[in-house]
Amino acid sequence: MADNFSQSLTPPVSPFAADSLCELPPSQPPCFCCAESKEEPAGTLPADGYIARGALKRLLLRLDPAPSEYETDIVEIFGFPWVTEMALVESTKLLFGLFRQKIYKLETLVQSSSRDFGQVGSLHYEAEDIKLQCVTFLQYIKVYLHRYLIPSSVLDGGSSHPFEELEVQFPSVLLEELLGVTLLIGRLKDLPANIQSAFTIQNHGKINPPSWHLLHLHLDIHWSILEILHMLGLKMQGQVVYAHQFVNLTGENLTDASLFEEHLCSLLCDLTGLAMGKYSKVRPTEALTIQHYPCSCIKELWILIIHLLENRSKVLHTQSFWSYMNSLLRPLVCGKPAPEQFSGMPTHCKDPLGFTWWLVTHIAILGKYNRSGAIQAERIENWTLIEELLKITCNPKGNLAEEQVRMHVHFCLSVCMLWDPSTVAVSTLWDYYSKNLNGSFTVPWLGVAGLGTLCKSPLALLDQARSCSSPSPLHSPGHTQLYRTANSFHIFLRILALCLSQDRAGGVPQRQIKGRIYSKFSSKKMQEMSEAGLMNFLLLFIVVARQVELEDVAGRACELLGFLPSNCPPGHRTLIWRGQLTLLLLFQVGERA
Repeated sequence: MADNFSQSLTPPVSPFAADSLCELPPSQPPCFCCAESKEEPAGTLPADGYIARGALKRLLLRLDPAPSEYETDIVEIFGFPWVTEMALVESTKLLFGLFRQKIYKLETLVQSSSRDFGQVGSLHYEAEDIKLQCVTFLQYIKVYLHRYLIPSSVLDGGSSHPFEELEVQFPSVLLEELLGVTLLIGRLKDLPANIQSAFTIQNHGKINPPSWHLLHLHLDIHWSILEILHMLGLKMQGQVVYAHQFVNLTGENLTDASLFEEHLCSLLCDLTGLAMGKYSKVRPTEALTIQHYPCSCIKELWILIIHLLENRSKVLHTQSFWSYMNSLLRPLVCGKPAPEQFSGMPTHCKDPLGFTWWLVTHIAILGKYNRSGAIQAERIENWTLIEELLKITCNPKGNLAEEQVRMHVHFCLSVCMLWDPSTVAVSTLWDYYSKNLNGSFTVPWLGVAGLGTLCKSPLALLDQARSCSSPSPLHSPGHTQLYRTANSFHIFLRILALCLSQDRAGGVPQRQIKGRIYSKFSSKKMQEMSEAGLMNFLLLFIVVARQVELEDVAGRACELLGFLPSNCPPGHRTLIWRGQLTLLLLFQVGERA
């Protein structure tokens, strides 16, 4: 009998505990974490982010957010066990109350960390754990909506189970709790300076201050609210979700769609404000190399919003991403007040037009990422806004200096390399340069850089035309440093060459552009041409000749050169011979771009 008993005082392990010991710990949900490895190539997205982990793709395809998680009957949230299939409905307010407590606790850690430098390590791990618990709760909400939420009709007068009543009320209660969270965390622009300064932490190591964790938790919450509201709207299958208690208390309507719209516009406004702060320190020579986001998490957030809004535009027929951005940026360029939904937009911008060019170009570059984080061929274009910006840039009333025009045209070239070139954009630019062909297009503070525009030989002229006909790759130094090495007219020639090269068969756009170029030259205009203007004329026609009908373009150029007076200055006569010899070189080598 005694042999049946062990002398150990440790109680036997229950079957439930034994089973739990065999389970693998749940994987960490995707989150914003811009800790970058030195081995990661530039331009890659964070490995633990929503895109790299496939969360965005699953959201857009309406798949389970975490197919291998939350499969047991019991789930641990905030250190307590809950019934997986019932917790969010039965204890909505309690769970969100615990969620708010965790946010308060993390805020307290931020305050204490500023006074206690001896606890850096322990504060980091405590803050990291709080952030993980909050992100896990947000992930649980998404999983619950996908797996267990079933749209319920209003209960009739008959008896029903209390849980069924809670299920009917749940979408409304969830909406009110999400509103409460947005009011609690506020907007990104309103975060204290000591928290926003965490954006500037470089070389992220294993130990980060609580402010870094709190800042990135705010990003997780902002994005997760959009995710949850999007999923809620889809799961309700067209039923509008009203926040009944909020409506009863305030008399104002609040729906899932209106909260999504309000939160989205506030977030876009704040992200634009962050970019505006960065632009204040950008010099024209660095405009393409300095990004509009302070860390890679903000970059990822932009990409997430782009794809979510484009997906909603196709599926739900709502506004596209660029439609929102156009509504946000147009008043800024025109100096008008921002629309009501974009309230809180910073008003201090040193150069609204230049900032808009800069922001739109860098957002267009982000459009190259697909929903899996890979580079895609398809682009989300917005030529409508670009063409409006070009008209403002080229408006004589604006009286913009070459340093501004050069930067704007450089941005336009970058956009043309990302999207299919626009004939409207080329026409707008040509109208501007045809009136200013005699200009030197120099930037005084750049010194001698880019001043050597008069080629000394036909071969040098041909080489310059070749460089204008074949733009360098988008992210290469040859392109990013173009502001220093080429004037705005030479950058325009690259745009022109790109547009002409898109239509090799001599189609309507190509003929239209060639006709517009021819129409701007007359005998009077040729006789009024300066030496710099004649150089620009020759370079223009050589670039066009390399792209389209060589014989026709060369013949037209020689015909126009014949309008120059016979007693023109020696410099003009030298350029005429140089240009004609360059055209002969094109015929000799049969060169086409």
